[in-house]
Amino acid sequence: MIRTWARVGVRAGAAHARRAFVFVLPGLWVLGVVAWELCRPTSGQLLQLLAAAPAIACAGTGRRQCVLLGGVCALLALVPFGTVEPGTGLGTRMMTCGAILAVIGASYLTAGRRLRLVRELERTREIAVAAQRVVLRPLPRRIDGVLLAADHLSASEGAEVGGDLYEVVGTRHGVRAVIGDVRGHGLEAIGTVAAMLGSFREVVHDEPELGDVLRRLERSHQRHLRERAGEGQLPGGGGESVGRLAEEFVTLLLLQVARDGSVTALNCGHPWPYRVACQAVAPVAPAEPMPPLGLFPLPEELSAVRCGRLRPGEGLFLHTDGAADARDAAGEFFPLAQELRSSVEAAAAPCGPSPVGVVGEVREALLRHAGGRLTDDVALLMLSNDRVRGPAQSAGTAPPSVRLPR
Repeated sequence: MIRTWARVGVRAGAAHARRAFVFVLPGLWVLGVVAWELCRPTSGQLLQLLAAAPAIACAGTGRRQCVLLGGVCALLALVPFGTVEPGTGLGTRMMTCGAILAVIGASYLTAGRRLRLVRELERTREIAVAAQRVVLRPLPRRIDGVLLAADHLSASEGAEVGGDLYEVVGTRHGVRAVIGDVRGHGLEAIGTVAAMLGSFREVVHDEPELGDVLRRLERSHQRHLRERAGEGQLPGGGGESVGRLAEEFVTLLLLQVARDGSVTALNCGHPWPYRVACQAVAPVAPAEPMPPLGLFPLPEELSAVRCGRLRPGEGLFLHTDGAADARDAAGEFFPLAQELRSSVEAAAAPCGPSPVGVVGEVREALLRHAGGRLTDDVALLMLSNDRVRGPAQSAGTAPPSVRLPR
């Protein structure tokens, strides 16, 4: 946290320094021209450079300083400096003053248009951020005894939502989470992300079993593809657009954390999470994942995979493949497991690593590794059991396997 504050302070200081430099630059330009004319008179020829001062003021600060500084420059252009040679009298100074006034007018109009465009851009960004946060809404810090932290990095510049998705919802069946990766990245994948998240937020409350949740998500995905293709049949039934959409798939990892800390999961082609306990990090790979959603129909019988039990203070770190596949300038992959261990050590606390600290450290390490240039979207999500262990709870007891009917 201290390092984050330090980085924010350095960025804010640099921004203030840039603004101060831009603010004083036009004045320095005028002083330099006048000082040169006083020390080495050019019969007013150098004063023509004063016309650049209002343009610099309008480009860097605003229209008020442009008019004020332009007026000063116009008056200075009328003042005779040094020895006035024949042919360089009042007429020449008036021409210089007129040129400065013309530059003031043009710069004033240009600055006004720029300010209107900047306000429109800021308003558009506010609307875009609000719309994106409806799709990929910020998670609360805690849901039903489970601490949460998440972050998303889009490969599209200026976007907060891409082809990765995550959501955590508290239900009567336990805390249920989903993380996924839509084929493609950036803005083109937002429609599928919105369809999957909207369906998940509804069905997790209605379906008692994870398998039924997954089947509902599969039907929502098929319905979404049919609507995109404009066809009344399943993808692949004909037509070039339908055939292309038939290749659209989503990797999904569904998790359920029960009140006793037991974790069950269903995995459709997604990376398994890491278990985080104190300063220990270990991958969780209880079974082979199923194919991604949309490539093949789901099997008739679905078995929720047991992933053990989260003791108080332990957590699960979930990610999309964009994190592990990020490369640096030399082509080296991001060492996710190693950086996760370092982040867990940095975010260590008496009651277990802080999810906010772990996710933040991994995010910063990932951006440093990739040099701030991502070729794929990245989603990071961590859940930590913050419940107090009851006397009847046993850490070594695992929940029975669940066989889910179709």
